[in-house]
Amino acid sequence: MHKEELDIGGLVLYKNNQLIAFNKPAGLPVVSDKTGDKSMAVFGQSYCKSKLGLIHRLDRPASGAVLFARTEGALAALNEQFRNREVEKVYLAAVAVRPEQDEGRLIHYLRKDGRKNQAMIAAEKDRNSKKAELSYRYLQSSEHYHLLEIRLHTGRHHQIRAQLAAIGSPIKGDVKYGFRRNNPDRSIHLHAWKLAFRHPVSGQRELIIAPLPEGDPVWSAFQI
Repeated sequence: MHKEELDIGGLVLYKNNQLIAFNKPAGLPVVSDKTGDKSMAVFGQSYCKSKLGLIHRLDRPASGAVLFARTEGALAALNEQFRNREVEKVYLAAVAVRPEQDEGRLIHYLRKDGRKNQAMIAAEKDRNSKKAELSYRYLQSSEHYHLLEIRLHTGRHHQIRAQLAAIGSPIKGDVKYGFRRNNPDRSIHLHAWKLAFRHPVSGQRELIIAPLPEGDPVWSAFQI
C-alpha cells in the first residue's frame, strides 16, 4: 500500500478532545524528515482537521502506538509526564538470538552519533553520554525468532535497538545495529505495544494497546 492510500481512520487507537493515538505503520516517519515523505503527523492533522502537538517519537522503521496532543494544555501535561517518567512504555521485539538470561535490566551509557544517526555504547560515563535503562523479558519463540517484551525506564535515541544489540540480540531487520540482513521493506521488528498515562483533564489512567502489524509472517508466528 502506498503511504498516500493509508486508511488513517483505521489506524486510530484512541481519541478524545485532548489526545489522539495512531498505530503507526513501519516505514512511516512520525514527523517529516529529510526525505520529504509524508509523516504520521501530517496524515493525523489531515484526519483531525487541526494541528497536532508532538508528544514523543518512534523510529521510522518501527511500528506501533504514537500519541499526539490536540490542545496546548494536553501537550504540556503529557510532556511533563514523559519528563517525570510517569508514562509506561512497553515494546515487543523479535530477535534471532535469545538472550542468555530470560529477563533482566540493562543499563548502558549511550552517545548519539548525529552524522550516522546512531546510538553508540560508551565504555564509561562521561559528559557526552547519557544513561539508558530498560527491562526485558522473554515471552515465547517461533521456529526462527524469539519475542521479547521491553519496558523503557529512560527514553534515549535508538535505546532499545542499541541495548539489545549490546547483549548480542539485535532486532530482526536492524542492520544498523548488527542484524545480518535487512527486511525487504527496510522495517525492523520493533513494535510500540502499550502506552499508559494519566488523562490530562480527568487524571484517569489510560492504556493504549496497538495490535501487531497484520500479514507479517514473523509477528503472526507469535501468540499475542
